[in-house]
Amino acid sequence: MVETDVHYPTDINLLWDAIRKLIEIIAGLCADVGLTEWRQSAYQLRQFKKLFRQVQRLKHSTAKDPDKRTAKQEAVRQAHRDYLDAAETLLTRVRETLWTLQVGLVPAVFLEPVERYLGHAERQIDQIRRRVLLGQTIPHEEKVFSLFEPHTEWVSKGKAGVPVELGLRVAVVEDQYGFILHHQVMQQTTDDQVAVPLMTDTLARFPAIASASFDKGFHSPANQTDLAALIPRVVMPKKGKLSLVQSAREHAPEFVALRHQHSAVESAINALEVHGLDRCLDHGIAGFKRYVALAVVARNIQQLGALLRRQEAEARERQRGPYRRAA
Repeated sequence: MVETDVHYPTDINLLWDAIRKLIEIIAGLCADVGLTEWRQSAYQLRQFKKLFRQVQRLKHSTAKDPDKRTAKQEAVRQAHRDYLDAAETLLTRVRETLWTLQVGLVPAVFLEPVERYLGHAERQIDQIRRRVLLGQTIPHEEKVFSLFEPHTEWVSKGKAGVPVELGLRVAVVEDQYGFILHHQVMQQTTDDQVAVPLMTDTLARFPAIASASFDKGFHSPANQTDLAALIPRVVMPKKGKLSLVQSAREHAPEFVALRHQHSAVESAINALEVHGLDRCLDHGIAGFKRYVALAVVARNIQQLGALLRRQEAEARERQRGPYRRAA
């Protein structure tokens, strides 16, 4: 899992991000062409941020008194109404200014970010209204987890202390010598969907692969069959309860021996994280993929250097010859 460089997303802070960027961009464009509509943009942003902080601080009541709970819930809804009203007022002004700028004052390429953030703001207003005022649950597929890194995914891995990670999964293929042969950035896909394409691409470069070990997440009946046609020995444990045939297969000496070698992959993952791949600091999906690829190259260079150092140390030991105690 490679995290993107984003803050924890909520619908209210994503709306703040959208409004903030809209006002900063539109005010800058107006200043460039001599318009004064947004000369108080800094003040307007401060006022909107106060409403954002007010909504952010409010918590739902846990009081046993139903009247207190009702009053608190109404206060929460009213704060959200004020926040949304202020956002819609600012959006109306932004649209009016945008129409003015579109009449030959500013090239269209400079207005594209304004239109993009307008879309983000409208979506967040709609989702906040549905969630808070109408009591609806927003489907996961409608949510965006970052305005600046829209490829970011919400990944629930179930790890102790880390219930959720924000970023993208990366599949890594490592050989027995610790070199990473292939990797794939996984967008809107799961381990079981990527297993066969990943190994097909790896075999195209390294056709001599005789066995491959996978995590349990890659298992599916189709993957077992398809990979067996590509690789002589496939080590892919099955999730859940095993049948007698499956249990016999997974307890076979060869399966167990190859499975024990799989733990070395975890050291490669840890090495990638330690050397910068824990969080991607580049922007956009192209930057993310480039960042991951460079980290893989760096890891392989580091592994090559460690191998050469070991070989040099062994050569020096051979040159010294056997140790002899002086008589």
